[in-house]
Amino acid sequence: MRLQKLSTLLFLCVFTALALGRANGKASSSQNGTGDSKATDMTPLQMHASFFDRNKDGMVTLKETYQGMRAIGCSVPVSAAGSLFINGFLSPKTRPPGKSASASLPIYIENINKGKHGSDTDSYDSQGRFVPEKFEQIFMKYAKTNPNALTSKELDDMLKGNKDPGDTKGPIAAQGEWRLLYDLAKDKDGFLQKDTIRGVYDGSLFYKLEQARSSSKIKKS
Repeated sequence: MRLQKLSTLLFLCVFTALALGRANGKASSSQNGTGDSKATDMTPLQMHASFFDRNKDGMVTLKETYQGMRAIGCSVPVSAAGSLFINGFLSPKTRPPGKSASASLPIYIENINKGKHGSDTDSYDSQGRFVPEKFEQIFMKYAKTNPNALTSKELDDMLKGNKDPGDTKGPIAAQGEWRLLYDLAKDKDGFLQKDTIRGVYDGSLFYKLEQARSSSKIKKS
């Protein structure tokens, strides 16, 4: 059970940006909490990935992925293993043509849409834009207990429903990212709220998790 949970936690921060959704147009800098004027030129998927770009240079290195995962509440082992897995998978997929490989396995945010996998909700389109109607379909189809939230079982039902025939890798990625999201962001009643899920698509949820974790540390000190 412990190994299963570790595997689940590992996969989301890898693919969180990839299996959830779509948006029409660009998002504003106020959505991700960075105050970075460059955010207005980014797709929601790019803004999602930008949280892990700690120095805002357009790339996410192994170290930055580790730091970002720790910031949102992942454990040291999960963050260490996750950064290797995430960057190992996404770095070659997002590397610009003619760019040499690097030992830091940087993920190039400008090309993050190239890392999208199958068996997802299609809430991101092929360019990394958010598609509201696909997002709404998640709750129309699977939110049976609360129309604005998902239970653990409903989340599992959604994952099964999204599985593409013949796709072996996509379902694993989707299972990991959604399960990690549920573990990190469910409320006290065990619901993963619609507004919380929406914050994943532009990365704004990550900033809230980081702030909550920092506040918790201050209270304990």
